[in-house]
Amino acid sequence: MMKLDWYILKKFLVTFFFCLLLFTAIAVAVDSSEKTDEFVKTGLSTSQIIQEYYLGFVPWIWSLLFPLFVFIAVIFFTSKMATRSEIIAILASGTSYNRFLRPYIVGGLLLSLMLWLGSRYLVPKANVIKSNFQANYFDKNDPTKNRQETNCYNCFYLRIDTNTYIGLKNYDTAAKSASTFFLERVRDNKMIYNLRGTPGAWDTATKKWKLRNVIERKVDSTGETVKRYDSMVLNISLKPYELRKDDYMKDKLTTPELVSFINREEARGTEGLSALKVERYRRTATAFTVFLLTMIGVVIASRRTRGGSGMHLAMGITIAALFIVADRFSTVFATKGNFPPLLAAWLPNIVFAFVAWRLYKKTPK
Repeated sequence: MMKLDWYILKKFLVTFFFCLLLFTAIAVAVDSSEKTDEFVKTGLSTSQIIQEYYLGFVPWIWSLLFPLFVFIAVIFFTSKMATRSEIIAILASGTSYNRFLRPYIVGGLLLSLMLWLGSRYLVPKANVIKSNFQANYFDKNDPTKNRQETNCYNCFYLRIDTNTYIGLKNYDTAAKSASTFFLERVRDNKMIYNLRGTPGAWDTATKKWKLRNVIERKVDSTGETVKRYDSMVLNISLKPYELRKDDYMKDKLTTPELVSFINREEARGTEGLSALKVERYRRTATAFTVFLLTMIGVVIASRRTRGGSGMHLAMGITIAALFIVADRFSTVFATKGNFPPLLAAWLPNIVFAFVAWRLYKKTPK
C-alpha cells in the first residue's frame, strides 16, 4: 500500500461512514414519525424506547442498507476524483488501471468482512431487541397476527424424529405447560406406542418434560399393553422455545444457531424451511454483494462524463434498483415456489458479476 492507496482508502471509508450516519439519522426520523402513535400507546419514555427498540433498529437498518451505503460512497467520492481529473493524473503517471483499483479492492473486502461477521453474530442479537419490542407492543394489537386458525388455543403437533410425534394442547409459553401432552411412535404406518399425560410441563431443574396422570399404551404382535403412572419424566429432543410461534425467529438466530435449527427441523421432516435457508445463504451472499457493488461503483464513476456526479449517481441508483428487484424476485420464487434457496440467495450476485465484468472491459484504461 503506497501513499496514493491510503489516500483513496481513507476517502472510501470516511465517505462510507458519513453516508452510514446520514442515512441512519434519516431512517430513524422516518421510522419514528411513522410509529409515533404506537410509541405513545406503549406508555414508555423516550429513553426506554431508545433502549428497547432503536438499539436493535439501528443495527438492523445498517445490515439492510449496508451494500447501498457502500455503493453510494464509492460512486460519490470516485466521481469527485474524476471531475477534478485526479484519476486522469493517476493513470497518466504510469499507474495501470488494475493497480488503481487496489485500494478499492482492499476497502471492499474489509467492509465485506465487517458485514459478514456482523450479519452472522451481531445483527441477530440486535434483532432480538427490535423483534421483542414489536411482538410485545405492536403485534399484540394486530388482529392479523393474533387470529386463531382453529378452536384449539396454542396447539402443536410436531415430528421430533423419524417415527415419533408429539402433541400439546393449550400450551402456555409463560408457564411452559400444556393441558394435554401426548406422544406417538409409528412403524410401518402402524402405531406401536402411545403416551398421554394431563397436564404436561417443562421441568426447569432437570431440563426435561414432566407428565402427570400418565397412560402408556404399547402395541406389538401379542396385543396391547396399558399401564398407568401418577407421574413420568420424558427426555425428548424438544425445548420450550421451539413451541413459540415466532415470526422473527430467522432474524434472531445467529448463523450457527440457524444452521443447527434448520438441520434439526429437516431431521424431523418439517416442511416450509425455504425462508430460513434463504436467510442462511443470504448472510454470506450479501457480504459478497458489498465487494461486487464496490467494483461496479468504481468502474462507473471513474469515467469523466459530461453529466458529472449527477450522471454517475443516476446510473448507480438505476443499477441498485435493478439489483434489489432481482433479489426480491428470487426470494419470492424460493419461498413461494420450488426455486433452490442457495441459488435464490446468489442469483443476483451471479448476474451482476457479469455486469461488473462487462463494465470493466468497456472502461477506458
